[in-house]
Amino acid sequence: MGRYVIRRLLQMIPVFIGSTFLIFFMVYALGDPVAAMFGDRAPDPATAARIRRELYLDEPLWKQYLHYMGQIFQGNFGTAFNGQSVTELMASAFPVTLRLALVAVVIEMLVGIVLGVFSGLRRGRDIDTTVLVLTLVVVSIPTFVSGYLLQFLFGVQWAWAAPSVAPEAPLNELLLPGLVLALVSLAYVTRLTRTSIAENARADYVRTALAKGLPRHRVITRHLLRNSLIPVVTFIGTDIGALMGGAIVTERIFNIHGVGYQLYQGILRQNSPTVVGFVTILVLVFLLANLLVDLLYAVLDPRIRYA
Repeated sequence: MGRYVIRRLLQMIPVFIGSTFLIFFMVYALGDPVAAMFGDRAPDPATAARIRRELYLDEPLWKQYLHYMGQIFQGNFGTAFNGQSVTELMASAFPVTLRLALVAVVIEMLVGIVLGVFSGLRRGRDIDTTVLVLTLVVVSIPTFVSGYLLQFLFGVQWAWAAPSVAPEAPLNELLLPGLVLALVSLAYVTRLTRTSIAENARADYVRTALAKGLPRHRVITRHLLRNSLIPVVTFIGTDIGALMGGAIVTERIFNIHGVGYQLYQGILRQNSPTVVGFVTILVLVFLLANLLVDLLYAVLDPRIRYA
């Protein structure tokens, strides 16, 4: 196991370098950060030259990238155009989005897996067809539509939840945004679980366990569900990074000042250090989530061993 983890960590290095370089290239090579700092006003040539020199923008792109990576390893992600450190923005934004993403993951795991098991064990029946139709409808509706609809119904019409989240983002106010963020993923988890359960329910080891007289609930929880969760865990693991990066729409709807909000503001104002810094952290989150998923395989299926 230790050798496998070390090998995976070494494999993550070129992926991290390649991803961050592409992000850095798209942000800095395809735009002018200095011009974005001044907006519609044309900067004084001497002032613009001084700022480019201070930000290493007068160097070739590969030198800019090397300087940026050197700063990252020192814990310096740069300074936003408003003078605030990007690290300070991360310290305030990431805990909020992390709580929101965890709420969404818990909702999609609990509801999605339960619905998937319930539907998979009743394949071809009316309840199975109903679940499939509902999940298809959820997948087809864009997040901004479902978000504004649930915000209006639960937050305004019925007053069951707060229509917007306070700056400190308490957990109880994140339940409705977490549901909105989790809806599409919940539908995919339901369909994945349903398909995996329906296929494994006809396997020989399930019939053998039932023939031995084991209780049905034990066969489902200890054998069928455990072997059926591998594709579901794979999806959820990769979805964690997507939830944190894809919370832009949800955070805008509910006025949550998290990663999505900061990325939106950075893109809107062409604030290059903010965008590159936040996306770099999201790349790390995505890579670590994938590593954790691979390690969970051996827990779910004892036949899997890592050399």
